[in-house]
Amino acid sequence: MLNSHLSLSLSLSLSSSSATALLPRAFSPAASALRAVAAASSSRWISLRPSPPRSTFLRVRGMAELVQDKESTESSGAAAAAAASGSGDEEARQHSRIFVDARSEEELLSLITKEKDEGRLPPNVAEGMEELFHNYKNAVFQSGIPHADEIVLSNMSVALDRIFLDVEDPFIFPPYHKAAREPFDYYMFGQNYIRPLVDFRNSYVGNIPVFDEIREKLQEGHNVVLISNHQTEADPAVIALLLEGTHSHIAENVTYVAGDRVVTDPLCKPFSMGRNLVCVYSKKHMFDVPELVEMKRRSNTRSLKEMALLLRGGSQLLWIAPSGGRDRPDPLTGEWYPAPFDSAVVDNMRRLVEHSAVPGHLYPLALLCYDIMPPPPQVEKEIGERRVITFHGAGFSVGPEIKFNEVTSTCNDSEEAKEVYARALYESSTAQYNILKCAIHDKKGLEASTAEVSLSQPWNYEN
Repeated sequence: MLNSHLSLSLSLSLSSSSATALLPRAFSPAASALRAVAAASSSRWISLRPSPPRSTFLRVRGMAELVQDKESTESSGAAAAAAASGSGDEEARQHSRIFVDARSEEELLSLITKEKDEGRLPPNVAEGMEELFHNYKNAVFQSGIPHADEIVLSNMSVALDRIFLDVEDPFIFPPYHKAAREPFDYYMFGQNYIRPLVDFRNSYVGNIPVFDEIREKLQEGHNVVLISNHQTEADPAVIALLLEGTHSHIAENVTYVAGDRVVTDPLCKPFSMGRNLVCVYSKKHMFDVPELVEMKRRSNTRSLKEMALLLRGGSQLLWIAPSGGRDRPDPLTGEWYPAPFDSAVVDNMRRLVEHSAVPGHLYPLALLCYDIMPPPPQVEKEIGERRVITFHGAGFSVGPEIKFNEVTSTCNDSEEAKEVYARALYESSTAQYNILKCAIHDKKGLEASTAEVSLSQPWNYEN
C-alpha cells in the first residue's frame, strides 16, 4: 500500500525541475504518484497457539455486537472523531443492518443475492462478496481452530455489513486519513478478521530489540521510516498482529503510504479505513479516466503537504514500499522475492525526513506473508481483483538503521550515492526475507536465526 506523487518543491523549496528528478516512479502503491505530480508541476490490510484462550473466540464472536453497541451509543464525540479523520459523521450513514443480523451461512449468502436482485448491490460487488465469503471460510477451516464456523459467520457478517455500507454511502479518503476507531472500530475489525488466517505457530518476528530502539526514538520525538517490500493487502494487519503483544503503540500508530487501489476497491476499503494512511493516486493508473487526471494530481499535491506536515510534527512512524507495488513471483521459477527498490523513491523519503527539521531514521524491513492473501500474478488495471485466501505462517523482520552518510562516504556524486543507499536498504531487506523464508517455508523455525536476524515468537511466552 504505498504511493506518492508529491511535488517536493512544495515542502523543500525545490524548483519543479529538480523536484521531478527526485521523485520516484512507483511508491508501492506510492512511488509512481510522487513522480507524476512533479511532472505535472513542470508542464497519483487469534493467536493460534495449540490452545488459544477462550477470550480470543469471545472477542471475535463479539464483532457483530460491537457494531451495534458502539454505533447506537456514540453522539457528539463520535462526530468530532469522524471530522478529525475526514470521514464525516457515520451516524448519518444509515443503512440496512441485514448482514449483521444473519444467523447462518445460508441466510448470509441469500441476503447477498436478495440485495443484488433488488438493485442495491452491483452484480460485480455481489459476486466479490460471495467469493470472499467462501474463500475466507475455507481458509479459517484450514486452521483447525475451535468454533471456526462461528468465527467465519461473525467476521464475515461484519465484513459484508461494512462493504454494503460503503456501497450505499461511499467513504471518500482524504489525503491523510486517521484510522477510524469510533463509532465503529475499523482497526480492531481488520485485526479480528485477519487473525484466524495467521498460523502463529509458524510465524516469526525478526530483531525485536530493534523495535525497542524504534520505540525509544519515537518517544524522543524522532521520525522513523520503514523501507519495506510489499506483499499483500493484509500487510498492515500482519505487522500489527505480530507486534500487538510487545509493541502495541507501534502496531496501532504506523502510517502507511497507500495507493489508490486500496482506497477505491469496495471489498478493500473497510479494512483500509482502520489504518493511518497517506493516500495517493498511482502513476500507473493516473490516466485510466482522463477526466479525473487533474483531480488526482491536486489530491497528490495535498498528500505531499500532509506527509511533510506529519514529519515536521515529529514522533511519526511511516511505512513505505519503494518497489512500486506488491511483490510477484518469478514467472519462470515461481519463486517469490522482494521487488527491487526504486532509488528515487528512497531518496525522496530521505530528503523529506531530512528537511522536516526533526531527527529522522530509515530502517530496512522485510515482510513474508504472501501465502495468506497473494496478489494476482500480474498487475491488473481494473478495480476488483479476486481475493485468494489461505491459512499460513507469516513473518517480518527489521534491520538496524542504515545511515546515508555512512554508506555513501566514498561515492563520487549524488546520483551514485542515491543508488548505493537504496541498494544497501534493499540488500538488508532481501537478506532478512531469506531468513524468514528459511524459517517459515523450509520449516527451520527459530533455528533459522543468524547473528544478523534473531527470530522470536513474542506471543508465545514459553520462548
